[in-house]
Amino acid sequence: MRLVFGAVLVAGVGLAGFAVNMAQDRIGQYQSALAASQANAQNKVELKTVFVASKTLDYGDMLTEEDVREAMVPVDSIPEGAFMAKADLFDENPNKPRQILRLMTENEILLAYKVTKPGEEAGVATLLTPGMRAFSIRVDDTTGVAGLLNADDHVDVYWTGGKADGLGNRDGGVTKLIQANVKLVAIDDSADKQRSSSRSARTVTVEVSPQQVASLAQAQNSGKLSLSLVGISDDIVALVEEVDQNRLLGVQETVVVQNAPERICTIKTRRGGVLSELPIPCSN
Repeated sequence: MRLVFGAVLVAGVGLAGFAVNMAQDRIGQYQSALAASQANAQNKVELKTVFVASKTLDYGDMLTEEDVREAMVPVDSIPEGAFMAKADLFDENPNKPRQILRLMTENEILLAYKVTKPGEEAGVATLLTPGMRAFSIRVDDTTGVAGLLNADDHVDVYWTGGKADGLGNRDGGVTKLIQANVKLVAIDDSADKQRSSSRSARTVTVEVSPQQVASLAQAQNSGKLSLSLVGISDDIVALVEEVDQNRLLGVQETVVVQNAPERICTIKTRRGGVLSELPIPCSN
């Protein structure tokens, strides 16, 4: 009888220990799951809906509802100017569509500066910075960087012409930097930044201040303008340089020193009704 009681006691203790271990495992799993849930709750990213391009959109395209779709984007990744409501993107009047101002690829977020306002056309006027003006410069194969220019590039503008003296005579000519790092807004009649034509431009349109417009107009009417393309990552502003023919060829201009004419002093006398002028020593 004692043996049976002892066996039952040992079995009971074993079962109790097993139950305790099982309970500890369950509690550990619950605590791990709870900690993971809390961590996920803390790391949860807040998302908002924005409109993105559903296909590639080219400069000048009319924007339609079929060209866009909604996408969920993290709030801290939404750029300024993104459209988050359909009413903000499309006007109530279907006859006032927006046009594309910048090439956009599929899934790219639509931004306000990449499209026109409702009803506006994708012209140069929509690209100008407030307070700035558009001015066209005549160019050719040599003065226009051989057709390598695109809208949104920056150029230095050089003027070549003759300098007039006080009598209206012009010298052999001089070349001078008159405007540095000027932004191009259009090539010929296109403001498309992805202009793929290799044909040399005939005119380029630059964005300048009203004062610069006056300077460029005077320069274009009095000489020849040439453009020099500025690198995309070049933030160095060119210094004002002036080169004439002598400087180009390394000719040292000879300065002729003229001696002052000899001073002659005279005195006038009248003898017998005749007025005569006689030289005399000059006094200090």
